[in-house]
Amino acid sequence: MGSEAALLLFSGGQDSATCLAWALQRFERVDTVGFSYGQRHHVELEARKRVRGAMADGFPQWAPRLGQDRLLDLGLLGELGGNSLTDAAAIGERPDGLPDTFVPGRNLLFLTAAAALASQRGCRHLVAGVCETDFSGYPDCRDDTVKAMQVALNLGMNERFVIHTPLMWRDKAHTWQLAHALGGDALIGLLLEDTHSCYLGERRQRHPWGYGCGNCPACELRAAGWQRWQDELA
Repeated sequence: MGSEAALLLFSGGQDSATCLAWALQRFERVDTVGFSYGQRHHVELEARKRVRGAMADGFPQWAPRLGQDRLLDLGLLGELGGNSLTDAAAIGERPDGLPDTFVPGRNLLFLTAAAALASQRGCRHLVAGVCETDFSGYPDCRDDTVKAMQVALNLGMNERFVIHTPLMWRDKAHTWQLAHALGGDALIGLLLEDTHSCYLGERRQRHPWGYGCGNCPACELRAAGWQRWQDELA
């Protein structure tokens, strides 16, 4: 895509790290933005630094394309509460059937803040690791939501943003597969050792698929996807 720049919504998890590799393969410059919003798994903010450093050190073909990073404070999401990602509550299900790890408005706010930063940075492309194929049921991860946000952001900011969602139609097994296609065993090793997805912020226990409690929805999705990918390779 020539010399165009992209801004990646980067949490430090498996999905966004895979999307970082995807974007570095395609764009001349890839800036990253993360969000601190009072999340219980705030260790992901440290994972962001590790992943960026490992990506620069381990992939010399991508290192020159890795641009600036920015961490934005969106603490109002934590102040609103009412979910088990920002409140010290057991993970379960809401009365409407959605998981109570759903933070209402989170991805909508993330995309809005990212677009505002992208406008300043001259980045026409936004990249997000949202997915509706193998996910927790969050309505703000759906393809229709992202397309609607692209229209709203372009109208409201008088821009021509393109929002890329490379994982939208991939399950977790095929997300692992994509990562291997992009960066081989080295990228898989980076994902296993440096990324963080566990909602409880558990980093003490190392599983075949990486670190985590092994029981929360994020760990279960990651573990199941890893096993399916391994089964396909066998």
